[in-house]
Amino acid sequence: MKRLQFFMFEACPYCQKAMRLMEELKRENPAYAAIPMETIDEKKDPITADRYDYWYVPSFFVDGKKLHEGDITKEEMKKIYQAALE
Repeated sequence: MKRLQFFMFEACPYCQKAMRLMEELKRENPAYAAIPMETIDEKKDPITADRYDYWYVPSFFVDGKKLHEGDITKEEMKKIYQAALE
């Protein structure tokens, strides 16, 4: 299992959507809940956020590799979880 990093900020509607999708997918597949995840709020932790190469939130990295950036669908979120499980 790989580490998942989620870059976001509270006021972002796309980030809120991503959080809802993550919770929905965790209910559907409990294995997703076991994935180690670090949530980085780029407004509260700009030093950490600046070390990563992305332009838009939400952004998702698995083991340091960017897999997604920007608005996300349920299917895209599922692919990120699956990549983290491999």
